[in-house]
Amino acid sequence: QVQLVESGGRLVQAGGSLRLSCAASGRTFNGYAMGWFRQAPGKEREFVAGISWSGGSTYYAGSVKGRFTISRDNAKNTVYLQMNSLKPEDTAVYYCAAQNRGWVLASYDYWGQGTQVTVSS
Repeated sequence: QVQLVESGGRLVQAGGSLRLSCAASGRTFNGYAMGWFRQAPGKEREFVAGISWSGGSTYYAGSVKGRFTISRDNAKNTVYLQMNSLKPEDTAVYYCAAQNRGWVLASYDYWGQGTQVTVSS
């Protein structure tokens, strides 16, 4: 089992920045791809960004490309999501997820509890 705990969500004004963190514990972090997802009220959960174990491959949803950056520090078992130029439509609960299926865009098996990001206009 992999346990994931997100942090960093809060209320921010449009145009502002936030950095979310996700700390992993439990089984070794080695080999796990990591992803960030979000779910807005009344909407389905959607993929935001993903990163391979090495950090050499990253993927982004079109709506966040150029504004968000995913990164990881394997020594700290932590993955980050730097969010810049935030928009009200970025308001959602953000979830961290992990999987070791070998491809960043494969389905994810482990999920955190989520952290709320609210962007005011």
